[in-house]
Amino acid sequence: MTTAYYTHADCKRHEMGAWHPESPERLQAIEDQLIASRISTLLDHRDAPLAQETDLARVHSADAIYRIRENCPTERSEYQHFPLDADTSLNAHTWQASLRAAGAAIAATDAVIDAEIENAFCAVRPPGHHATRKESMGFCMFNNVAVAAKHALEVRGLQRVAIIDFDVHHGNGTEDIFRNDERVLMVSFFQHPYYPYSGTEQKAGNMVNVPVPAHSYGDVIRELVTQQWLPALQAFRPQMLFVSAGFDAHREDDMGQLGLVEADYAWLTRQIMSVARDYAQGRIVSCLEGGYNLSALARSVTAHLKVLADLE
Repeated sequence: MTTAYYTHADCKRHEMGAWHPESPERLQAIEDQLIASRISTLLDHRDAPLAQETDLARVHSADAIYRIRENCPTERSEYQHFPLDADTSLNAHTWQASLRAAGAAIAATDAVIDAEIENAFCAVRPPGHHATRKESMGFCMFNNVAVAAKHALEVRGLQRVAIIDFDVHHGNGTEDIFRNDERVLMVSFFQHPYYPYSGTEQKAGNMVNVPVPAHSYGDVIRELVTQQWLPALQAFRPQMLFVSAGFDAHREDDMGQLGLVEADYAWLTRQIMSVARDYAQGRIVSCLEGGYNLSALARSVTAHLKVLADLE
């Protein structure tokens, strides 16, 4: 089995301040852990290309794209950061990093559909699942998974794709983009009530959003996946699976108050792979979302990749 690992140095150049938890050190921690775990050399390392604006425009409004492209400070600017909201800002490298993040997801999608690889993990930032059609928010610029899923549907001709989101926060941007799109099934769990305070009202028919209270542990998550996610995915019979892989539901991550551990992420990945093998020729593209405790993030991504690459 071939698992590709997409990333790019540009993704480390975007930063929102030394205080910010969505930091370049996240990618370095993952890379260090993969080396320490002796699986880095077993992955197919690939550089993320740049997405084109036409790729972004399938998902985002012209104003949303313009706001990122035109407001990045220059390296000589008086101000190092341009704020989009209270916790999301641009620096001189954000536009380039954002194009790499979306470009990785698109390139991985093409490589999987073309059977060059069976699956892929995109170690990219900025993350994406809070970015709506019209607005960047929640550390996210463009919705990388949504861009890739639209590419699979509208460029590569697939008819049904599924999006699995296991971040501690609800993927409000992905829901906004694909609400009532019968070609897409989105399944997720998320801590509730919690940012972005969405996902529980006016649910669209193609959304299986499962809110869980704070301090829920792996047994709760495994039960809801078994009882709610898997029957929906099996009935939908997706031709490809996309994963918004957030690891901030880990019990060591202070960003949320859920209680997952590495074994839970490995179990989740096995369920996703089972669906992919049954219905989608094994096709999976996974993209990094949250995860802010560096050690827990790195260990959890490694657990996820070991299953994707059949290295357990």
